[in-house]
Amino acid sequence: MLTHDVLKHPTRVMSAAAREQFFEDGCVVVEGAISAAWVRKLKAAMAEMVELSRSVETNDGRFILEEGHSRETPRLRRLSSPVSHHPAFWEFARDTASADVAADVCGPDVKYYHSKLNFKWPEGGQLFDWHQDIQAWPHTDYSPVTVGLYLEDCGMEQGPLLAIRGSHKGELYSMYDKDRNWVLRIPEEELPRGWRDDLTALTGPAGSLALLSCRVIHGSRRNESQRMRPLLLNVYSSADSFPYVVNPIPSPYEGTIVRGQRARFSSHDPRGCEIPPDWSGGYVGPWKHQGHDEKKSAAAG
Repeated sequence: MLTHDVLKHPTRVMSAAAREQFFEDGCVVVEGAISAAWVRKLKAAMAEMVELSRSVETNDGRFILEEGHSRETPRLRRLSSPVSHHPAFWEFARDTASADVAADVCGPDVKYYHSKLNFKWPEGGQLFDWHQDIQAWPHTDYSPVTVGLYLEDCGMEQGPLLAIRGSHKGELYSMYDKDRNWVLRIPEEELPRGWRDDLTALTGPAGSLALLSCRVIHGSRRNESQRMRPLLLNVYSSADSFPYVVNPIPSPYEGTIVRGQRARFSSHDPRGCEIPPDWSGGYVGPWKHQGHDEKKSAAAG
């Protein structure tokens, strides 16, 4: 569904001002959206998954490991498709305000796409370079939205999401490097003029939802605090938006209608999108070619 059609419908959870901010900036934080009881339930599920990761020695279909991971001191970068590995995550994605805020910005008919649980461990949890999301999973329009839930309080020291306000209205950048490696990175020198003036940190207490347009430029810094920064990310789209490449993070729930009705017709945005690598053989993520040198990273600046 295109933006002007979304705005014809009333909001469920967000204020009108918050929705307006999302469409203007490409990002917004909705504090207090998720109850403390739900945060506790998801943290318990997360702890179960971290416990399972102790026996894992290399990246697999579930776990992407951070440097230093071991049985004694597990350190994860990501749990891929948490909805596939613990029922609490799917219940949350389907039945809570996470899907309601998606309806506020996608339109009343909402489809689930995929999810991930990104970790930033204390004292050095990895940064993520500047990038846009939609080039990794193009759809027929630009309605897809990432709804992130902070499971712990997140201030500047925890390495919050950072976004460049208004960048979703600009161009889509290539997520390949000059050698055609998929890096999911925008070099700092290629960012829009004056981007630092539009930089915003999406901080908030546990239970906050951080929304990102699929076109907005965003990244994050390292976690320099003594506390973990787990961020649960669910991606939704309008029901009439359809992916035209393989989902890099598939699950049995892909395409499930979580609000409203299934679409009868498809929505199409005339602006094209770069095509990612063929994920049908499995998604390895951008880290193989990204590197982790902070000096090379816009998000570290």
